Amino acid sequence: MYWPNHADGEIRRELRFGDRLVRCFVNRPPSVDAVFREAVAANPDGDALVWDGGRLSYAGLTESVDRIAANLAALGVGQGDRVALLVGNCPEFVQGAMAALRLGAIAVPVTIREQGEGLRYILGNCGARVLLFEAELAPRLPPLAELPDLEHVFCIGGAELGAQPFEVLLRERSDRPAPAEVREEDTAVILYTSGTTGRPKGAMLTHFNIVHSLMHLEQCLGLRSGERTVLAVPASHVTGLVAIILAMVRVAGCTVLMRQFDAREFNRLAEQERMSYGLLVPAMYNLCLMRADFAEHDLSHWRIGAFGGAPMPEATIRRMHEVLPDVELVNAYGATETTSPTTVMPAGAIGEHADTVGCVVPCGDVRIMDEEGREVRPGEAGEVWIGGPMVVPGYWNNAEATESGFRAGYWCSGDIGSLDELGYLRVFDRKKDMINRGGYKVFSAEVENVLAHHPGVAECAVVAHPDPVLGEKVHAFVTRSDQPVTEEDIRAWCAERLADYQVPDFVTLLDESLPRNPNGKVIKRDLRERAVKDAEK
Repeated sequence: MYWPNHADGEIRRELRFGDRLVRCFVNRPPSVDAVFREAVAANPDGDALVWDGGRLSYAGLTESVDRIAANLAALGVGQGDRVALLVGNCPEFVQGAMAALRLGAIAVPVTIREQGEGLRYILGNCGARVLLFEAELAPRLPPLAELPDLEHVFCIGGAELGAQPFEVLLRERSDRPAPAEVREEDTAVILYTSGTTGRPKGAMLTHFNIVHSLMHLEQCLGLRSGERTVLAVPASHVTGLVAIILAMVRVAGCTVLMRQFDAREFNRLAEQERMSYGLLVPAMYNLCLMRADFAEHDLSHWRIGAFGGAPMPEATIRRMHEVLPDVELVNAYGATETTSPTTVMPAGAIGEHADTVGCVVPCGDVRIMDEEGREVRPGEAGEVWIGGPMVVPGYWNNAEATESGFRAGYWCSGDIGSLDELGYLRVFDRKKDMINRGGYKVFSAEVENVLAHHPGVAECAVVAHPDPVLGEKVHAFVTRSDQPVTEEDIRAWCAERLADYQVPDFVTLLDESLPRNPNGKVIKRDLRERAVKDAEK
């Protein structure tokens, strides 16, 4: 209904992960490594990776992957072994991850923002046998003696902790192993969630999950052979790994690696490398609009401007259309547990459906459920439950979290949303972020969307403020733009556009940016804690 016909678009239902009956693409690659090998065959001389000071073709990338896989195999590393990567946006991340997958091992990307205790838990929980890490991150690593499963450690860019240099993995060997024969439901990648509600959970992304997400991205975004993109989000996050790096592999395209996001540098690279597909969080688009001048660059190759991770303020959408009218803005909604996209905005639909996150991907299934486990009517709000071939089977070594997070083959997202009669999904809030103001439900996204239109607001976030009478009140944190604004201005602006119970009771004006995690999402937990402290004064 929403998506164009595709050469690999035939769908049937299959029984998967025990008792899940899910819609699947009939014609699909059997593994992530098979996707990679198809790209090498299709575009051997084309750019696979570009980074500051380097460029690697698909033929060159597969050569390095073969060498790393052969040297790891010589150490006894094979199917099911966990290969952890504490590596930023650099070629060694892609080489190491693809080598692990070629062996049938499991890649475990870890954010370079993680600290000692978190690293100890993650490496211990997954039982990593191999660790690749960057030399500058060595001080964060726990004593290796505390990780009994860890046998082989390789350092990129130096010699730290007695680790072998990464270069030894690139040595030529005559005994190269054949690509492993993996099963579709074998785990390919373990991605640890941010752990905002306790210990991080390792979502098990199978080959089956990832392949379907890549096919969804290709079909729903209209990705073409040889696309070019700039990776400005962390490679260790599901967006960076699946929706950018592996999505480019699916279409034999090129990923330009940025070590860290900078608006001016992003624009320069987008022009220089003829970027055709961009995927950023909304805050990055805002920074590009505020701190860099799109008009100074030739961005005529840019066709697709995807975004996710947070709602895009309608004001930002309008500004993007004014500055780059030929870029198709496309919202996408998903999570680590859904191997990236669950919904995508159909081409040309964002104008009429800007308050939604698009339609469910071809093989996906979304249900809106009430607290009693009953599906609600179209347009009514409830918890978003997500099913389909892209939904992970559970969490690594954490049966309790798997049992509590999944129901009847659906992942219970914790998001509050609604599906309209046309199939568009609205996501109002996280369950824990919804504000109950004296019995009235206030969805923070609705208030934030109104605030974002104010010319004095650069960015904003709304959280609950404890109140002894009403239970909770509305507290807005606002980062000011270069135009003057007062708390009274903010309240008056909202009063003209929102119901009285939605108008912020408290407004905190900031000169600094909102707190964000490595993936660009606002850390509302920090803001809630600040609101609690304010309430205690």
